[in-house]
Amino acid sequence: MEKTLKISKIRDGTVIDHISAGKALEVLNILGSNNGSISIGIRVNSKKMGLKDVLKIENVFLEKEDLDRIALIAPEATISIVKNYEIIEKFNVDMPEKIYGIVKCSNQNCITNANEPVKTEFIVDSRSPVTLRCLYCNRSMSGDEIIKNLI
Repeated sequence: MEKTLKISKIRDGTVIDHISAGKALEVLNILGSNNGSISIGIRVNSKKMGLKDVLKIENVFLEKEDLDRIALIAPEATISIVKNYEIIEKFNVDMPEKIYGIVKCSNQNCITNANEPVKTEFIVDSRSPVTLRCLYCNRSMSGDEIIKNLI
């Protein structure tokens, strides 16, 4: 049986693979707009996951902060860096032990929401499902609450 690509190759850029089915648009949303061409595969068959989503973003290379954001939504994601149609680097996103400045605390009374020069800081209490705890007020957040509070 001949293997066919459902999403065409990209010349240069980033492929985000093994995103949980239905989460690709959330991942794309947190990355913001860019000038690269974007290919999206939603609910693509996967031997590893059953169904998965895939993003291919041309001419965009992600920063650590972007990778941390992706880890919060798709902790099982695989990142491939592509140059001249070849994968030059491939790795899994890594959930850090602490999250700095990319999630807003959902507690309106938290010091980080009081117009003070305090950068948000969360401890990762659980990686599956992802649960964060604010270092300042101890408020825990998970799932959609984290996504809603991404900065």
